[in-house]
Amino acid sequence: MVWVPFYNKVEPVLWGFPYFYWYQLLWVLISAVITAVVYNKKTKARPFRQGGTR
Repeated sequence: MVWVPFYNKVEPVLWGFPYFYWYQLLWVLISAVITAVVYNKKTKARPFRQGGTR
């Protein structure tokens, strides 16, 4: 996402959106999914050990 010349173009168009816009929006969705997966994996309820600690 930092290297703008890679996606600074109009073609291909997807549902009327130039590549410049839909490529960035695609990465917003991908990032949200990755964040949700990591969050859910790291915050699973674990059984408590004796003494009240996890």
